[in-house]
Amino acid sequence: MKLRFTKMHGISNDYVYISTFDQDVPDPEKLSIVLSDRRTGIGGDGIILVCPSDVADAKMRIFNADGSEGKMCGNGIRCVGKFVYDKGLVSADKTVITIETLSGIKTLDLTVADGKMQSARVDMGAAILNPADIPVKHHGSSMIDAPLIVDFTEWRVTAVSMGNPHCVTFVDDVDSLDLEKIGPSFENHPAFPDRVNTEFVKVIDDHTLQMRVWERGSGETWACGTGACATAVAACLNGYCKKGEDITVRLRGGDLVINYTDDTVVMTGPAATVFEGEIEI
Repeated sequence: MKLRFTKMHGISNDYVYISTFDQDVPDPEKLSIVLSDRRTGIGGDGIILVCPSDVADAKMRIFNADGSEGKMCGNGIRCVGKFVYDKGLVSADKTVITIETLSGIKTLDLTVADGKMQSARVDMGAAILNPADIPVKHHGSSMIDAPLIVDFTEWRVTAVSMGNPHCVTFVDDVDSLDLEKIGPSFENHPAFPDRVNTEFVKVIDDHTLQMRVWERGSGETWACGTGACATAVAACLNGYCKKGEDITVRLRGGDLVINYTDDTVVMTGPAATVFEGEIEI
């Protein structure tokens, strides 16, 4: 069986995108493990299925490199917007589109040039701070600048959900951190029953943050859109940045601009197509 695919990335957060509008995708959990391998597969942080939807312009399903299904991916949804627009799955004059996800329907405002989507402004919905809804085991109405013991070291963390769980910790230096060592300990910490994505963040100034991320199911990635949103939220909650103002989050793969208000979190960033192909499975 042959599958057509498109390799895409949002500031180096790369996935293999496969349309189910015109082809079947058997066993996507296993397929993601196979295709994500950077030596024997196509290579990527996982696969994303672009599917028909009864309630939106398209539906996205995300499978991490370990085969687990994710609820939301900020960089991925911009690429889905580009996939849908560039391939004519919506009309060329439609630059505001909706994508169904396991975290609800998201609205994308597309920037288009020469008939191709270049970037998107995404309404990511309201940040979730209630511990039970993240989920994180913590007493109180929110977990902000709270102590967490990881590998016998105390970290100060803020827990946020952007449709998936995030643990944000502010540090003096992100470049020297050994994420391969400490990332799994955060991801599988018993405080987070569904595992967790962890953002390690340095504050540059009140409008600029530097971030590295360890994603559950994928390890360190060069960018995480929901993680950038959670980081901006945490920065405001901890007094480093202000609500309602644009915050630039610098990731290893590039920059995202995040604006956090009481009502929603808005993410703006690019999406790119790398190549298209066909693979025998």
